[in-house]
Amino acid sequence: MRLSPSALVIASIRRPWLTLALAAILTGLALFVAADRIAMTTDTAALISPTVGWRQQEQRMEAAFPQLRDNMLIIVDGETPELAEDATVRLAASLSGDKTHFRLVTRPDGGDFFAREGLLFGSVDDVRSATQAMIDAQPMLGALAADPSLRGVTVSLSTMLDGVSSGDIPLSRIDRPLHALSTAIDGSLDGKNPHFSWQRLLAGEGKGLNPPTRRLILTQPVLDHGALMPGAAASEAVTKAAQALALDEAHGLRISLTGEVPLADEEFATLQENIGLVALVMLGAMLLTLWLATRSVRLVAAIMITILSGLIVTGAVGLLAIGRFNLISVAFIPLFVGLGVDFGIQICVRFNADRVAGADPDAALRQAAMALGAPLLLAAGAIFLGFGAFLPTAYIGIAELGVIAGLGMIVALLFSLTLLPALILLLRPGKPRGDVGFKALAPVDRFLERKRRAVLWSFGIAMTAGIALLPWAVFDFNPLDLRDPHAPAMRALKDLTRDPDRTPNVIDVLAANPAEGRKLAQRLSGLPEVAHVVSLDSFVPEQQDAKLALIQDASLLLDLTINPFETAAPPSDAELREAIGATEIKLREAAKAHTGPDGNEARRLAASLQRLNMASEAQRTTVNTMLSQPLGVMLEQIRQALQAAPVMRETLPPDLVRDWVTPDGQVRLQVFPSGNANDNAVIRQFRNAVAQVTPAISGLPVATQAAAGTVAWAFVQAGVLAFLLVSVLLFLVLRDLKEVAFTLAPVILSIFLTLGSCVLIGQPINFANIIAFPLLFGVGVAFHIYFVMAWRGGATGLLQSSLARAVMFSAFATGTAFGSLWLSHHPGTASMGKILMISLIWTLICALIFEPALLGPPREQAKR
Repeated sequence: MRLSPSALVIASIRRPWLTLALAAILTGLALFVAADRIAMTTDTAALISPTVGWRQQEQRMEAAFPQLRDNMLIIVDGETPELAEDATVRLAASLSGDKTHFRLVTRPDGGDFFAREGLLFGSVDDVRSATQAMIDAQPMLGALAADPSLRGVTVSLSTMLDGVSSGDIPLSRIDRPLHALSTAIDGSLDGKNPHFSWQRLLAGEGKGLNPPTRRLILTQPVLDHGALMPGAAASEAVTKAAQALALDEAHGLRISLTGEVPLADEEFATLQENIGLVALVMLGAMLLTLWLATRSVRLVAAIMITILSGLIVTGAVGLLAIGRFNLISVAFIPLFVGLGVDFGIQICVRFNADRVAGADPDAALRQAAMALGAPLLLAAGAIFLGFGAFLPTAYIGIAELGVIAGLGMIVALLFSLTLLPALILLLRPGKPRGDVGFKALAPVDRFLERKRRAVLWSFGIAMTAGIALLPWAVFDFNPLDLRDPHAPAMRALKDLTRDPDRTPNVIDVLAANPAEGRKLAQRLSGLPEVAHVVSLDSFVPEQQDAKLALIQDASLLLDLTINPFETAAPPSDAELREAIGATEIKLREAAKAHTGPDGNEARRLAASLQRLNMASEAQRTTVNTMLSQPLGVMLEQIRQALQAAPVMRETLPPDLVRDWVTPDGQVRLQVFPSGNANDNAVIRQFRNAVAQVTPAISGLPVATQAAAGTVAWAFVQAGVLAFLLVSVLLFLVLRDLKEVAFTLAPVILSIFLTLGSCVLIGQPINFANIIAFPLLFGVGVAFHIYFVMAWRGGATGLLQSSLARAVMFSAFATGTAFGSLWLSHHPGTASMGKILMISLIWTLICALIFEPALLGPPREQAKR
């Protein structure tokens, strides 16, 4: 017997229990394979072929500097510079000792080298301001260094007040420290837990000694590639270390994670969010639609069992063929469900129609197979070729989807022609009541016949409008825009992009040797789109002689001041109260001598010290800690800054050198954009300008812009190839160019109408939702094949037929299933659901209105 769709159906209903047993065994084996081999990558870089030029350059950079790959960036934000520095030092030390979770821990903006040589990277004026601020603070620094406690603070104040009393300095000269101290003491006594900064106090307004309150730790975590979130253990280790060190908002600190690893983990976590709700809505909507289509719980059960079994088999086949799923290929699930539902509804609705006509279940299944075998086979073949058209493209994400979905179409067709008929026969659904078609649509059929030209012209105008809107279509292929902007790692990344010195939107340039690196740096620095270029030479400060002279002068003056021979022991509470009381008296005397506004700050601090003296011992201890902890950090930073020495390329730390130069002499340059780094247009111009200087570039701006071109070209290639392949298939089967055009024209129309709708509602096309168009092509070709095959067979009144019912409810089932993705918290998935819903609405309109009008009355030969 010749193998055909009808032959498969006949064989399955002859031995339904055997068919069911074989399907169960196959599903069980597939479930075992899927459970054993399940793997998924959330790496958006893996969506593009590694053989593409810009991806190869990216790989060269990673091979030259492997320490920059798979990174986790820890951002430490403190309310004061001292808090940020102290927390970063302690956290980095803790993580460096955790070899279980971290291969490498570095401080890109700190450490011994920058603590010692940091002043040299400012201008000569900055160094002069910083050193002068230290010298001006010498009277206060001496007492503080000798006694780094609240008692030392009061002694320092007393010394300054003695200078005021003797007329050496005016009282207004010390207004800033008086104001800062009174504010901090009052805040602490009021329970506000303020954080005091000596660096801000000593720096003054517009001075150079004012370090940032943000510090960075760059780590390379140990990844568990067997887990769905490979970096989760390392992220948890950071969280636990921060908790153990009390690095939290209660202590004036905030720890954030971002970088490749946290972003990838967060991507998968976002996909998992409210997945239960999405699945529940999808299932409920599909069950309701299937029941409305078949009016039989048993037929719904047969379709759902067939789809579930086929989905499991498709998943296993996909894992065997590809090895793992990616963020795009995982969409084979809704694709299979949508198209599998279509096959099931077509068979069950036709089965019901034949049952109404008087056929018994066996005969009805045979007749359904005879009527639908060729259309289903042709539809599955067209969809298979449509998805397969992506195989030659560089867009691996959707090429892998094409492989899995294409194989899934074979599985869906085989299960629909074997398992589904066997289940229908075994479940014995009741005979439907009433007409299966839509007799109420007879007037619409007659209207489409009478007004055929007007209907076609209307759709022609709509298509023209859709094409006219295409220039305004937005293609956003920035992978970051697919992520949840409110997720912690994305919030941290967006915050970094607003910092021009720490933005991740930088381009890395790979030069063959130092000489080429210097030439490229010089050329790139001259571009208006470039803010500055960083290389290893950037870490050799300019004008060192002048800066070192200023630092050495300050060091000679301050050496004994900040490095006393003896440091006082921590004071007792009684000693604190005595020192506080003595300083309060001096403040009141100074205020009494300055009755005008000049004495306001002295009077305020005297009142604060009086409150402090009358407070509890615990409150005084808290104030002592508040002042002494940042004092120790500040004094150590001054000591290190005053030890600056000449910096030459040969004396740079080896770890720093390795971040910029490879052992074989290759050089890395880091190019920063000018303008708003969050503006896609600015980044596009920046990338294009750098690419004109050298092709050896990589980084986020390169990947973002180049990926857009790669994806767009992949869809052009696949679109042309799919159109040709499906056209050839249709012609080989239909043997009529006009019927081929009748099948494909509505599909093209619905694509343009979908794109026009996206423009009108402001929905950009992105990496995720672009897969709506392969689905639109697949579903559209299937729907229109059904109508064309029925029309060429002589069918009339298409909208009244059971075929229209099947197509309508198939579209409803697919649309509601995909539309539920709109509820996802993941922006990419939600936009996918939105465009899938829009595209299916247009597909249904084109199938039920445009297609019948386009086909017109059947040919005379078909009628006879």
